[in-house]
Amino acid sequence: MAIVKALRGIGSRVINAVWRIGYAARFFFKVLFYSGMSFRRFRLTVREIFFSGVMSLIIILVAGTFVGMVLGLQGFETLKRYGSESALGSLVALSLVRELGPVLTAILFASRAGSAMTAEIGLMKTTEQLSAMEMMAVNPVARVVAPRFWAGVVSMPLLAALFSALGVFGGYVVGVIMIGVDSGQFWSQMQSAVDFKGDILNGVLKSFVFGVAVTVVALFEGFDAPPTAEGVSGATTRTVVESSLLILMLDFILTAFMFRGD
Repeated sequence: MAIVKALRGIGSRVINAVWRIGYAARFFFKVLFYSGMSFRRFRLTVREIFFSGVMSLIIILVAGTFVGMVLGLQGFETLKRYGSESALGSLVALSLVRELGPVLTAILFASRAGSAMTAEIGLMKTTEQLSAMEMMAVNPVARVVAPRFWAGVVSMPLLAALFSALGVFGGYVVGVIMIGVDSGQFWSQMQSAVDFKGDILNGVLKSFVFGVAVTVVALFEGFDAPPTAEGVSGATTRTVVESSLLILMLDFILTAFMFRGD
């Protein structure tokens, strides 16, 4: 009897997970369908870009600088064992552009902007603002969800680029100014090692995919949150956890496809 009860519990969880994935996919296509209506009021999207992107700048810039400084310090200690200190610039740049820039930016974006999107939409659902919009013949997906979706998609690649740029600057400060690596070798090795198509564009593609994934998860969890304080709190937590796991999974898949010929 206990085995049957356990199997029923597992089956119920699997069915619920499959149902939520299907509902999330339907929600995503619905957002894309109503995006044209949101572009007619582009001021709403600009305002959400400010909220999602500009308000996340401080944490992105500070984190990028310190990550680059750590890479410079750790990379120098590792390269010194092999007499390759001059390759510090390429190590820092490739680590940031290929992996750390898009991944860490997406995780920070999910923690700051994604959780805020979920809480905001969940609170609007709790206070019946979304229902009031429907009663006034205003589509809440077009008015509330779509502008936030495109704000996240636009903001993520820009934030990732700034993260990588500040990371390179942090590596330069540690490697060249503090440790004493030759400045010309630092920049020349970086320029010769980093490929625009193979590294920079792939990093931009990763950040774009992460932006879509994080924003869809955040908006879906807020839109699907139970209209209670506990429901909104749980949806906010799920946004951060699911987004982080999804970012790491997508990072592996994208990396496998991008660098399979290397």
